[in-house]
Amino acid sequence: MTPIDWQSRPLLDSRARVQVDPITGEPVLLYPEGILGLNPTAFEIIARCKGTASVDEIAKALAAEYEIECDALAGDVLECLQDLERRGLVTFSK
Repeated sequence: MTPIDWQSRPLLDSRARVQVDPITGEPVLLYPEGILGLNPTAFEIIARCKGTASVDEIAKALAAEYEIECDALAGDVLECLQDLERRGLVTFSK
């Protein structure tokens, strides 16, 4: 695992994909080992995991979109990305 820092650029694993659950209408992340329900924040974070935006850029974009302080959201962004990394669903580059 690559240590995550603010300049790391997350990329969603090619085996994973976001889809809308046909029963609940909620976004989910499908991957070979299972399914992960996504809250709105996690969905927005994952949507930005394309290997181009840094963790810092993702946090700042979400803070601007939700009109909140970046510091209030930064911990949630890191926690979500760390969980995805532990599950093998996201990788990071510098």
